[in-house]
Amino acid sequence: MASDLETKAKEAFIDDHFELALHLYSQSIQLNPKHAELYADRAQANIKLDNLPEAVADANKAIELDPSMSKAYLRKATACMKLEEYQTAKSALETGAALAPAESRFSKLIKECEERIAEETGDLSMQTPEALAKNDVPAKEIELDKDHSNLEIEAAPPKPVYRYEFYQKPEEVVVTIFAKGTPHDCVKVDYGEQILSVAINAPGKEAYHFQPRLFAKIIPEKCRYDVLSTKVEIRLAKAEPIHWTSLEFSREVAITQRVNVSSVSASQRPSYPSSKPQRVDWDKIEAQVKKEQEKDEKLDGDAALNKFFRDIYKDADEDTRRAMQKSFVESNGTVLSTNWKEVGAKKVEGSPPDGMEMKKWEY
Repeated sequence: MASDLETKAKEAFIDDHFELALHLYSQSIQLNPKHAELYADRAQANIKLDNLPEAVADANKAIELDPSMSKAYLRKATACMKLEEYQTAKSALETGAALAPAESRFSKLIKECEERIAEETGDLSMQTPEALAKNDVPAKEIELDKDHSNLEIEAAPPKPVYRYEFYQKPEEVVVTIFAKGTPHDCVKVDYGEQILSVAINAPGKEAYHFQPRLFAKIIPEKCRYDVLSTKVEIRLAKAEPIHWTSLEFSREVAITQRVNVSSVSASQRPSYPSSKPQRVDWDKIEAQVKKEQEKDEKLDGDAALNKFFRDIYKDADEDTRRAMQKSFVESNGTVLSTNWKEVGAKKVEGSPPDGMEMKKWEY
């Protein structure tokens, strides 16, 4: 069955039916999720459909399953170059070239990446004379399928399995995915120059994939993530200390001018209307954000009941607090009263739940 689907997918791709090929490859992957070749081929279909973050994620999965597959590195590099992530593309190409020295496409694309990197950094020494002569010519446009503009939307996108939020500091962006109770080994996070790829395959739940092209570039080797009891917290190290107006990249949004952190210390930043020095406590802000996130978490059972009693105690006056303490202690935890006039006048006797009885323990 899986081999038949793969054959049909290849035929659809050859006939330029890329949407159909993508659908067939996805079905084949469901039947054979450990077959690296399927992910590499689906990456190519995603590239043709301009699903570039998805193409990078598929190429990464193929490399994970078969690190010796040279074409997986080629697929990753192709998608990254279309995303203008030339450093990541070059790294993938160099690995692929080492695996397939006879393949001329690797050396050609490595040269193109070096030229693009030189244009970005202003390093003229890395550019060829031809590139210098055409310095004002924009990068090669993404080639779209001739029928792609006529594709119809068949159905609304499905609701994500988990919701996410993000906040930022001058030097990092923190992305929180609310995946409660997810085992650590079910979470996989990859980073690119300007790509975040998150895959969560929790038992008994639908697979979750999140692959945004980020608002700005990051430093992959400085990024990290933690799998906590109620969420997955991902910390992205900014390549530049600029303000991100959104998590995902958009050509319609202009990048805010960078903040020169080195020239202006936190203690020297005045805030209107006063010129008195005021330091921004980012740790405090982060703690407040986490506190708000915890409020959003739904509690149930004993946890919800305990929170209810804590909230009552926190907002109560002194007599109410004394009544709660005295009744709880004297009744061995079976009574909780807020009426001090009644509780203060006598000893509170225990009142066990129906069907149970109280016993005194001798020490």
